[in-house]
Amino acid sequence: MRHVPGPAFLVIPFKQLWFVARAGRLRVGDAAPGFELPTYDKKSRIQLASFRGHKPVVLIFGSYT
Repeated sequence: MRHVPGPAFLVIPFKQLWFVARAGRLRVGDAAPGFELPTYDKKSRIQLASFRGHKPVVLIFGSYT
């Protein structure tokens, strides 16, 4: 198995982002709401804001209804 460079996390902050989107406060072009997640090995936590200006981040908001 190859090493994944940098922090990797597999948990999606679904609940937090779902409620922000459903409240009508999230618009096209807005910055993503800040959130923090555990890394895949659960040894540390990482914040979305730590990537700002350093690495590209893709957030996918799909419909699960």
